Amino acid sequence: MDTAAFVEAVEDGNRTELSRLGSSKSLYALTGGEMDEDNVFAVVEALATAQADRYESWAEHADGELADALSAAADAEGERAGDAAGKTDETVEGGVFGGLDDCEGAAERAGGLVAATIVTKKLQEQLVGFFVGQADPTTAQTFRSYGDELDERREAALSALDSVCTDDADWEAAVEAASGVVTAAYDVYVDRLEAMGVNPKPVC
Repeated sequence: MDTAAFVEAVEDGNRTELSRLGSSKSLYALTGGEMDEDNVFAVVEALATAQADRYESWAEHADGELADALSAAADAEGERAGDAAGKTDETVEGGVFGGLDDCEGAAERAGGLVAATIVTKKLQEQLVGFFVGQADPTTAQTFRSYGDELDERREAALSALDSVCTDDADWEAAVEAASGVVTAAYDVYVDRLEAMGVNPKPVC
């Protein structure tokens, strides 16, 4: 397997989940139905904090390209969390990236980083749409730039993944870990919507 086959396996194996995480219901779910700027920024803070904390911890036990990719991701998400915290007094429940907790070893963690970046990109696209709808082009552009940053992170993560996968077993472990990260995020999405009496299945 190579990185292209890895991405194909993760995306094809989780097509429905990723599609729904990228739907207009995602922010509704994560804000608990409170679709205002304070709660949206609280979501940004929660997502960024969860990733920054996890990647920083992982980076301490990684080497080479993976350590570099994790450190860069931790720094970027830590800065994003701080920026978002300065724009809201609200808090929202986290848990979207709970699947990262199950990633052990370099291959799984590199795969988890790729998967979390794919999920975050789906949510980032909804953030752009939200702020466009709020007639806030400056903030919308900020989140467009975040998308470019995520594209670069994904490439760095894939390069790191390629550097740590030495056999088929490593690649298989990475795919399984990545799918677990997507599944955990999707489960949160479903649980939040169902708690509000909303059907999570239709993409709209």
